[in-house]
Amino acid sequence: MGKRNLKVNDLFKLTSVTNPQVSPDGKEAVFIQTHIDEEENKYVSNLFHIDLELSAVTQWTHGQERVSSPSWSSDGKQIAFLSNREEKNQVYILSARGGEAKKLTAFENGVTSFLWSPCGKKVWVNAIVKEGKTFTDKEEKDEKKKPEPYRVTKMKYQMDGIGLLPGDAYRQIGVVDIESGEVTQFTEGNHQYALQAISHDGKKLVMGVNRNENQDFEFRQPLYIVDVESKEETVLVDENGYFHGAAFAHDDRYIAYTGSDNTFKNATHAKLYVYDIEDGSTVCLTESIDAPVGDYAVADHQQGASAPAAVWTKDNQLYFQLTTMGDVRLYFASLDGAVYPASPENEHIYGYDVSTDGEFALVTVSDSVNPGELYKQTIATGERVALTSVNESYLEEVELVEPEANVYKGAKDWDVHGWLMKPTGFEEGQKYPLIVEIHGGPAAMYANSFFHEMQVLAAQGYGVLYVNPRGSHGYSQEFVDAVRGDYGGGDYEDIMAGLEFVLSENDWIDTDRLGVTGGSYGGFMTNWIVGHTNKFKAAVTQRSISNWISFYGVSDIGYYFNDWQHGADMNDVEKLWDISPLKYAKNVETPLLILHSEKDFRCPIEQAEQLYITLKSMGKETEFVRFPDADHNLSRTGTPNLRIARLDEITDWFAKYL
Repeated sequence: MGKRNLKVNDLFKLTSVTNPQVSPDGKEAVFIQTHIDEEENKYVSNLFHIDLELSAVTQWTHGQERVSSPSWSSDGKQIAFLSNREEKNQVYILSARGGEAKKLTAFENGVTSFLWSPCGKKVWVNAIVKEGKTFTDKEEKDEKKKPEPYRVTKMKYQMDGIGLLPGDAYRQIGVVDIESGEVTQFTEGNHQYALQAISHDGKKLVMGVNRNENQDFEFRQPLYIVDVESKEETVLVDENGYFHGAAFAHDDRYIAYTGSDNTFKNATHAKLYVYDIEDGSTVCLTESIDAPVGDYAVADHQQGASAPAAVWTKDNQLYFQLTTMGDVRLYFASLDGAVYPASPENEHIYGYDVSTDGEFALVTVSDSVNPGELYKQTIATGERVALTSVNESYLEEVELVEPEANVYKGAKDWDVHGWLMKPTGFEEGQKYPLIVEIHGGPAAMYANSFFHEMQVLAAQGYGVLYVNPRGSHGYSQEFVDAVRGDYGGGDYEDIMAGLEFVLSENDWIDTDRLGVTGGSYGGFMTNWIVGHTNKFKAAVTQRSISNWISFYGVSDIGYYFNDWQHGADMNDVEKLWDISPLKYAKNVETPLLILHSEKDFRCPIEQAEQLYITLKSMGKETEFVRFPDADHNLSRTGTPNLRIARLDEITDWFAKYL
């Protein structure tokens, strides 16, 4: 029996394995497994346990909801996790010997994050509290509640995925006694506190807070070390930029954290820092590496994947992720400045944990033809053992296409990296259409990672080209910064040069049947492309930007993103208009399908509305599809049936014109 072609709704057959957490003694671990329930039209994730000595996996929770953030108590006897089984995320505690999970919190606004107290008798929590209220205050549920006006006094008043931000609610830190359930609030005042880390002796917390009054143009979150008894604060880092992921070394002398300053605005490489509590000095361990710390890969399969910023071993060595050259790799660093990769090339490590003794890592790994599994990797030898095989039967059933990596010369003669996929069932001598995919960000990266959408297009008979043009992360600080102030310039040249390169190397591509699509920044670039060339016979623009002038005022990030990326605000509308695809609508001759989410606050739907009405009024070939109740992340984490509908719209449009 041959393998079958991949289908759009294979999304429902895929399982994602994330968030491995090794127990303190290194003998067991927990992780999260997520699938999509097609019937219920939602994501379901549960907690799984693994005996590392026997490699035996057991399912520990069986709910129909989401579970996240599993964490072991320091004695390894209990696991705490977040679950939304009663609507909002609350903390639950489960004995490592089994039994039912106990619900620890019942906060009105749920819990954002938590940390075990090392004593195992308390849990530190981060949660939203309304001004003048406490964590546990209940709001009266009024069935006949009348609508109320919403007063705006700040520039940051809405956010994609959330909507209008509550004006009188603040994220506070508190501590919950497990036995009595009693909650004590630790922070106060009208500030947003972020709970980051707790020392192994339980005496110090690391928290993030910006106490400046007007935060409209504040792009910083200083980190403080706080004495739990006296509440006395010591500055850990206070400079423009975002710093997070603090972790105490096992001896509590050092604190590792990651983050980036504001040198290149949102294109600045994140680095790994270590602070020495004894002498107050800070060193940057990744100064010599021209790539960002963390995971900047874009794909559409993993659900709820999150990884620690850095993990310490008891010998004061560190492990972290690095985004580099199309890979996300596990890296090692020591305090004396040694830094090197601890995992191979050509893959995406999207989750990891390391045993206290530094003997092994648990890694969740995907590559272009593997949706992802959990492995135990011996650090000294690099040898790996698979601990899960959740997607194995799927891979045996379905034909996947392995992309071929390419490097070509883009604008300014710089090297640009990309991948070309042949259509499924490719036959020599045949001609095939090709679709160019463009990622969002732009400071993100296509990676050696499983991408369902790319495989869908290949399965439907298209070649697929996806590249990392300038502005993409993972290549160098100069490369990712090069798009700022040059939208539609070198980035456009890089993408078109990639197309010319594969056309010259592959005579199977039918030059009369080329398509282009992309979302967010990739949607901007799709709009730009169809206004500047007629090379493509069909285009699909998604969650796109068409007009930087209106974007300034309507996007949740518009007023500063325009400044950061284009160096322009409303005093320089000519500059914004010159790089707005709407200006070039009259040149568009490519049939353009416009897809947009109704609740996208990052690139609001008016961007699509303007483009559609303008093109339609000019007699251009265009259609507009609106997705209800969906935000900017529709393609990755949206309601399952709408994700399917989106892929159907894209493939139907290309089938019609290519």
